Amino acid sequence: VQLQASGGGLVQAGGSLRLSCAASGRTFSRVVIGWFRQGPGKEREFVAAIRWSGNNSNYADSVKGRFTVSRDNAKNTVYLQMNSLKPEDTAIYYCAADINPPYIRTTMRFYNYWGQGTQVTVSS
Repeated sequence: VQLQASGGGLVQAGGSLRLSCAASGRTFSRVVIGWFRQGPGKEREFVAAIRWSGNNSNYADSVKGRFTVSRDNAKNTVYLQMNSLKPEDTAIYYCAADINPPYIRTTMRFYNYWGQGTQVTVSS
């Protein structure tokens, strides 16, 4: 699986951005695509994830109600819509794939395929 993240940028607090994760390679029927982020001086953390098939998704508490993860199977792309952005959302955002998981996992070590990351900067 190859993943390409894009859509980052500079936005003011309260603004919105939509990140994209384009996937290619093997078929995706039993894959979970997750979004993680790593802020300055912080460890990488789980943000959100969605199954490639079905409606299951999962969110970190810090982004619930503000971020929405979705997918377009025809385009092999997963999106992360980020609204009401806060300065603490500033980070490099990565998408990653967990192959054939029993449920949507939030632990980084289960995700074996990673995109290159896209920078999101939220100014106050």
